[in-house]
Amino acid sequence: MTQWTYRFRVPDEVAKLLRQMHPHLMKKIKAGLKTIIGDPNSGKALKDELIGLRSFRVSRFRIIYRIVSNKVLDIIAIGPRARIYEETFLLLKKEKNK
Repeated sequence: MTQWTYRFRVPDEVAKLLRQMHPHLMKKIKAGLKTIIGDPNSGKALKDELIGLRSFRVSRFRIIYRIVSNKVLDIIAIGPRARIYEETFLLLKKEKNK
């Protein structure tokens, strides 16, 4: 059995959002992050403009992340499913144009 040892890199905007979340939702998000650490491939691989990213479902929310190496995961965004994919696309487009 493979033992994964990963660390997360979390942007300031995502960290701020996490601090503002309702404690009940935060508990679910933390459980989702633990699952991702246990198996980084547990999230759904995204396609098209978001290729290279993965999405992990936590209730109506999604954790969008990227496997950077065999030790590092970048958390890209966390938010409601209704708008997270569009927001992630716009965020990546903005970063690319810098």
